[in-house]
Amino acid sequence: MKLYHAPGACSLSPHIVLREAGLPFDLKLVAMKTKTLADGTDYTTINPKGYVPLLELDGGERLTEGPAIVQWIADQVPDKQLAPPPGTLARYRLMEWLNFITAELHKGFSPLFNPAVPAEVKAVFQAKLLERLAWVDGELAGQRFLLGDTFTVADAYLFVVAGWTRPTKIDVSHLAHLGGFMTRVAERPAVQAALKAEGLLPH
Repeated sequence: MKLYHAPGACSLSPHIVLREAGLPFDLKLVAMKTKTLADGTDYTTINPKGYVPLLELDGGERLTEGPAIVQWIADQVPDKQLAPPPGTLARYRLMEWLNFITAELHKGFSPLFNPAVPAEVKAVFQAKLLERLAWVDGELAGQRFLLGDTFTVADAYLFVVAGWTRPTKIDVSHLAHLGGFMTRVAERPAVQAALKAEGLLPH
């Protein structure tokens, strides 16, 4: 398989999940400013949407959108318990979290990375994100991960997106449950390996 990614982008979530799953894959770096690969290939000829992640399966099929990709990966290795079994209420709880993270958190960060967005507009998004993250902090009270004691693909996604509070200068130091969660996830060997592979940690 091939995972098309950009360092530190939302593609880090399926990157972590692939390593948690123990599945073989190749990383394909996408230069997001130019939408090109290392060999000069126009990335939009592979993914017309123009953004990452994209997972190319062994049969040549291509899957886009992080929440869909991570669930597909999880279902290849059910013994790893990266997602609850299909059809269970717990699986829909997982989808509930993935939808919340993608719609209420992930998309809320987009304006903060855009230099054309005025500071006063960014402040509105920062305040809303902090409100959402405070709610997540409350949900994490008394449990190790979003669905309880078991790490799932939703935790990988939250870890990546909540990590964007650093470059966007959103102070979450008072959110102790979220802070503990971030530390627990960061310590996982698969997460360490993914961060190092993307140049986000020293080797």
